Amino acid sequence: MPLLHKGVQILSDKAPKVISPKLHAILDYSVVAGGFFLIGALAWKRHKRAAISSIILGAAETGVAMITDFPGGVTPLISLHTHLKLDAGLSAVTATMPNLMGFTDEWPSTFFRVHGAAMAAVGGMTQPERGLSHRTRDDLRRVA
Repeated sequence: MPLLHKGVQILSDKAPKVISPKLHAILDYSVVAGGFFLIGALAWKRHKRAAISSIILGAAETGVAMITDFPGGVTPLISLHTHLKLDAGLSAVTATMPNLMGFTDEWPSTFFRVHGAAMAAVGGMTQPERGLSHRTRDDLRRVA
């Protein structure tokens, strides 16, 4: 799986940057709601490790999206550039979670591996410069 993940990162670095920050935010929230939390609910009875992993990763992705300075962010604490770096790390953790938690032979492992590759592709195709609001921590301190 790390080979597939690395391949997606290499291809997405060369891919055109066609995803705007707004679309990235929509994808983040919809994928978390429709993906991580749904798998957490579906797998809860028979695949506890996968369900718990899914809920933890969903909470992490939601938290990162909420603190990002982009449309849909709640508190602009980090830049989109930093968000994309965190997404790269989360995509690697997501793809390797079945190995870390010991459910490689169960059906949820496919979701985690595909989802990790998709997260890497979306991050690699996002254009961080387009549509930024240019808010800074100093601006937030002056308001407070």
